[in-house]
Amino acid sequence: MAAATVNELRPAVLDATSEPPPLFDGTTRLYITYTCPHAQRVWILRNYKGLQDKIKLVAINIQNRPAWYKEKVYHVNKVPSLEHNGKVIGESLDLLKYVDSNFEGPTFHLNDPAKKEFAEELTTYSDTFIKILFASFKGDTIKEAGPCFDYLENALHKFNDGPFLLGHEFNMVDIVYITFVEKSQDFLSAVWNYDITAGRPKLARWIEEINKIDAYKSTKTDPKVTVEFFTSVFLAKN
Repeated sequence: MAAATVNELRPAVLDATSEPPPLFDGTTRLYITYTCPHAQRVWILRNYKGLQDKIKLVAINIQNRPAWYKEKVYHVNKVPSLEHNGKVIGESLDLLKYVDSNFEGPTFHLNDPAKKEFAEELTTYSDTFIKILFASFKGDTIKEAGPCFDYLENALHKFNDGPFLLGHEFNMVDIVYITFVEKSQDFLSAVWNYDITAGRPKLARWIEEINKIDAYKSTKTDPKVTVEFFTSVFLAKN
């Protein structure tokens, strides 16, 4: 399953002072925030399938978002969302399935029943993983975050025919987790001097291999920006 090569300039970020694009004009648009791991999931898939010309990125400043985004695009007022065929769809896990099924390019359809079952198990658990991980940033961080990365280390032992969660091929379930691992790795390292890969060789190799994938690399956030954003969200003084 060959991924498309990604070479694209990031569009300017739109904030409360910005005018909207020409909405519902037939253009398919993916609304994202560059620092949001949920939105990054769909951005990676869009790149992997080579859909840069079919799905246009619209970057939103989620901390100073334009009023028109809620009023005219997505009333939930979150990212990601996809404007396609006159409607808007949200929720990153739903969008991964939608984009994979409704657009051309490499697909992540699984034929192996065991891998399909494990992928569903991992995807179902991902919301719990995120809740535990994010809660740890406000608690006994190292103690509470560690089991999240132990979970992935153990999951990576399931199929030994390759470095990814389902073995030798990069799959959608890798996308589900890597965006949160990327950003938490930067945050935990900078604030707590915690190396999430220490004692977790499978996790270390998984991160290393995903970092070789252009579709993912082009979506990564500067670690300094991630740390600043996560600090403002999780460690801000009231």
